[in-house]
Formats: sequence, C-alpha cells, structure tokens
Amino acid sequence: MPVSIFNGAISFGLVSVPITVLRAIEDHSVRFRRIHTADHGLVRNHYWCEVEDREVTFGEVGRSYELPDGRVIPVTDEELRALPLTTARAIELIAFIPAAAVDPLRIGPGYHLQPQGAVAAKPYLVLRHALERASQVAVARFAWHDRERLGLLRVRGDVIALHGLWWPDEISAPATVVPSPVHLDEDEIGEALALIEAMTRDDLTGPEFIDRYTEALHAVIEAKQEDRRSPEVPEPAARPDQLVDLMAALQESVAKARAARGETGDADPQEAPATPAKKAVARKTVRKAHTQASSSQNAGRADDQRGTQAR
Repeated sequence: MPVSIFNGAISFGLVSVPITVLRAIEDHSVRFRRIHTADHGLVRNHYWCEVEDREVTFGEVGRSYELPDGRVIPVTDEELRALPLTTARAIELIAFIPAAAVDPLRIGPGYHLQPQGAVAAKPYLVLRHALERASQVAVARFAWHDRERLGLLRVRGDVIALHGLWWPDEISAPATVVPSPVHLDEDEIGEALALIEAMTRDDLTGPEFIDRYTEALHAVIEAKQEDRRSPEVPEPAARPDQLVDLMAALQESVAKARAARGETGDADPQEAPATPAKKAVARKTVRKAHTQASSSQNAGRADDQRGTQAR
C-alpha cells in the first residue's frame, strides 16, 4: 500500500476536495551501502557541530539559510508551517490547458490523488469527469518540501494524477546544444521516417521495455551470495567506428525493424524499391485523385438536385 506523503485539498474555484497524495512511482533501483573495503565494515555518516566540535544526533539538527558573508539565519519548522501561502495545505487549481501545450521536459514525478472519505468522492468525481470530457489538464500551485511548485492534474484511468512541473527558469536553454548546419538529403529524412514507422508501437509493453540493468545487477548479487561465478557479459554487436553511409545504415535498420515485427518482403526482387520521396509523391497523387473524384461526385449530385427542383 503506497504511503501518504501529503494530506490537504484540491481548491477548485469555491469547491474544496479533501485528498490524500500517494506516490504513483515505485523505485526498484538497487540501493548500495558504503563499506570499508579492507574488512567490509559499514561506513556511516555522522553529524558534526563545528562550534562545539562534537557529534550531534539527528534530533539536534535543524535548518538555516546561509548569507553570503557566512552568517546563518535559523529557520524553524513552525515558521515554515506558518508561511502566508494558501497553497501550504491545498493544491490550488489556477488554469486549464490542453495537454499538448505542456513541454514534456517540465513534467516531474507523478502522484495519485485519493479522495478522503465519502464526502469528498462526489466533487472528486465531478472534477475527474469534467477534465476527461474537456480533454484538458489542470495547472495547479502547491507548496511541498520547503518550496512552492507548479503542478499538473490529469485523468489516469479512474483517478486524478498529479505531476510536479519545473518552473520555466529551471529548464536550461537548448540554444547551446543546437548542432551546426549541415546539408540534409530528403531521401535520408524519408528513410528515417520509414524507420520510425517500422518501429512504431501501440503501447510500452513487451520485452524491450524491461529494466535489464536492475535484472542483471540482481543476478550478479545472487551469484556472489551463492558463491557462483557472475553471469558472462554478452559480446556487443560489431559497429563501425564512424558512420560512412547514412542511407545504407537507415535502410538496413528499416529492414531489421520490419523483420522484428514479422513483416516479410513480398515485393518483386526485380523491381527497384521505391524511394521515400517517390512514395510520398505517390501518396499525394492518390489523395489528389481521390479529392478530384469526390469533387466530381459532389458536383454531379448538386446538378441532379437542381434538376429535381426545376421539375
């Protein structure tokens, strides 16, 4: 059962929905402990007071803000709880926008919002259905972990999920990583599109979407625990040091992706394969012919209708 990390309410206009925030993400990472390599003894962290030059317990540790000149301003838990913010105990909805308008780079960890009791169930469900029918997400403001954040509420199945949002100034500008201009070949772009199409999936299920690193790490730990040899490292596939023929690499990748999906090449081997550019032209020609045929049919029906009205 997920542990509650926050109890408060969703503030939606004049409506207040008491909720409990539960973590929606389970971290399955393997956690390591620091040891003394000579004798495998555990190495622990200690809290040390620089004024009294002695170790202190966790209960004696508080928080402070350090000024540029080195002075510290103590800040207590009571002062943080008394901050003049309406978002200290509430998730305040401030706007509704299309989900596509949110830069995915700004989306942070996810949580599930659970209504607190039968009284909260009705406004909770009203909000969930309204978000679903409007095809919108809600932008929220809330204060957790010593700071105020933006959040995103969306419908996930039968519940409302909350994601933290990074502030705009917390996202690095991409200008410094833009590559230098190069000549682009339309056929290469078309082949890259063909590779995307061949690798397109309906969902993220299957053996490709399993955490192989954690599985391999568990296998190594179990082997050491049972005094066995660690699993052999598979030989990586040979790759050229430098990409020489981009078009050939793309075409080979498309062929492998289609083979992995069980698609077979039924085309006549004597017939030269159509380039992506030619395929695009063919698709445009088909659409144009279909549009012209539809226009002719509509014109014919309009003439028939006019003739009927005249009679």
